[in-house]
Amino acid sequence: MPELPSDPTVRRALLIEAFADGPLCGNGAAVVELQEAASPEWMQALAGSLKQSETAFLWLNPRQQWCIRWFTPTCEVPLCGHATLAATLALQHWNLVPVGDELRLASRSGGLAVRVDPQVRGAASLVLPSEPLIHEQAPSYLRQVLDSDVLGYWRSNLGYRVVLVDSALILRELRGVSERLEGADRHGLVVMQAGSSAQLFGQSCDYQLRFFAPGLGIEEDPVTGSAHALVAPWWADALGKSTLHGWQPSARCGGMRCELQEGYRVRLSGLGHVLWSGSVAAGPPGHVPGDWSVCSQD
Repeated sequence: MPELPSDPTVRRALLIEAFADGPLCGNGAAVVELQEAASPEWMQALAGSLKQSETAFLWLNPRQQWCIRWFTPTCEVPLCGHATLAATLALQHWNLVPVGDELRLASRSGGLAVRVDPQVRGAASLVLPSEPLIHEQAPSYLRQVLDSDVLGYWRSNLGYRVVLVDSALILRELRGVSERLEGADRHGLVVMQAGSSAQLFGQSCDYQLRFFAPGLGIEEDPVTGSAHALVAPWWADALGKSTLHGWQPSARCGGMRCELQEGYRVRLSGLGHVLWSGSVAAGPPGHVPGDWSVCSQD
C-alpha cells in the first residue's frame, strides 16, 4: 500500500485514464486524497494546476463516509462519471476499499454506488443518475456547425443539450465544434448517432457520441460518463434493450457498458489505467468542513 506522506501539506494523488483498456487513451482524471476538508478555492487552484478535464477530491468525513467533489480547470461541476470511476480505482489502489464490495460515495448529486470488479483487473462500475430528455427545436446554426441534418434536439435538467445526427456523418472526423457553439450549447453538447464499428467487452457498440463543453473550460471531453448515463435510457427505449454499449470516438477514444437501473439511474462499467501515482505538494488546503455539507448520500 502506498504510504501516507509524512508532510501534512503533501497528499497522495494519481492520474487514471478512465474508460480505457490501456495507456494513452480514454479520459484522464487526477484523484487527490484529502486528510482534511479542503476549501473550494484551494481545490479549484490545484485542479487548475493539474489541468485535467476533471480532478476528483476524496475526503473521509467524521462519519466515516467517503465524499467526492469534482473540479474542471475553471469550475466545480455537480457530477462527473469518468473521474468517479478513477476515484473508485484510486481507493482500491491505495487499499482503502475491498475489491468487490459496493461503496456509496457522498456527492453534490447524492449518493453514488461504486464497485471495483473482483474478476476483471482494472475494471470498476458506478451508478449515475440520469434525467429525462426534453425535446426542443434545434438552434438553426447547428446544422452548419455539425455539417449534418439534425434528427433531434433535447435539453436536460443536468444542463447538457443533446443532438442526434445522421449516421452518415463520420463522427470521429468532426472538427471545430467548440469554438462555434452558442448559448446554452456551450455548457455541454452531446452529439450522438446510432451504431459504431467499435467493440467493447466483446460486444458491438449500439451508439456513439462526442461531448463538447467550452463553457465549462473543456473544449472536448474524451470519454464522458455523465453524457452516456444521460442518453442511455433514450437509446434503450429506441432499441428495446436494457444493456447497451456506448462508444466515444474522440482523439482519446473509449467507451462503457450501460445497464439501466431502477429509479432512472444507469450503471456504467469500464476499465481504467493508472498512468502515474505519487503525491502533490500544494500547501495548506484551508480547512473548511462546512463547505463539504453540499455532499450527501441521499
